[in-house]
Amino acid sequence: MEYYELLGLKREPFQTTADPYFFYRSQEHAEALQRLEISIRLRRGLNLILGDIGTGKTTMGEVLKQTLLREDKFILGTILDPSFKSEFQFLTNIVNLFGIDPPRRSTISYKNAVKNYLFQKGVEEDKTVVLLIDEGQKLTPTYLEVLRLFLNYQTPDFFLINIIILAQLDLLPKLKRRRSFMDRVAVTYMLNPLNREDTENMIRFRLNRAGLSGNKELFTKEAVDVIYEHTKGMPRKITTLCHDCLEELISKDKDVVTGDLVKEIIKRQVKIK
Repeated sequence: MEYYELLGLKREPFQTTADPYFFYRSQEHAEALQRLEISIRLRRGLNLILGDIGTGKTTMGEVLKQTLLREDKFILGTILDPSFKSEFQFLTNIVNLFGIDPPRRSTISYKNAVKNYLFQKGVEEDKTVVLLIDEGQKLTPTYLEVLRLFLNYQTPDFFLINIIILAQLDLLPKLKRRRSFMDRVAVTYMLNPLNREDTENMIRFRLNRAGLSGNKELFTKEAVDVIYEHTKGMPRKITTLCHDCLEELISKDKDVVTGDLVKEIIKRQVKIK
């Protein structure tokens, strides 16, 4: 039997994988998603979502992908990590993502093939092509220039490719040095850590999604206070600490996570580090 079943849950509530099922929509996350979806539907081009590690960028991207892929009009490609060794490798990944078959193996041929593909899909077939790039802070100036070139492909009414870049704040200085790239940004949104209320709501939301029944509480108010203070409202840190709390709850044969229990776990983690 899994540990969470002993707590009356049907699923693991605090996995750190980017599972849209457990995505908590704070006001900021909901607004960012809405603005992204509107921008993509209007085919406005370039969109940036920035935030520190663990603010929920990747999971939010997965939620948006689920929404878009419900409709045949969207063609979606995803780059999870743009750490390529060369411009040619970067272009190779893009043509493979969209099933493009360039006539020759060369940088120029690949760029022309992408251009032809975008015009065919966007103009002739009226499709919306979306490229989502995670870990965008790893984009080099060369790769940013390739993306800028693709954003040149447009009609008077819309862009032929819509790019979403999810990145840590390290990307911002790079972009500010490339005015021709920044001028094409339709949406820029900065994700901040959760506040105290959202921290509690996120914990409760994930427990409910995992099958917690009725009005049962597994975390006291004091426990949430300690969790918020220690994690500073960072979703990934909250998730990891809550997972450790529930495992500790089982091992100590307790019914509810208290502030003291959370402090004990934090002390132990500090000693290990």
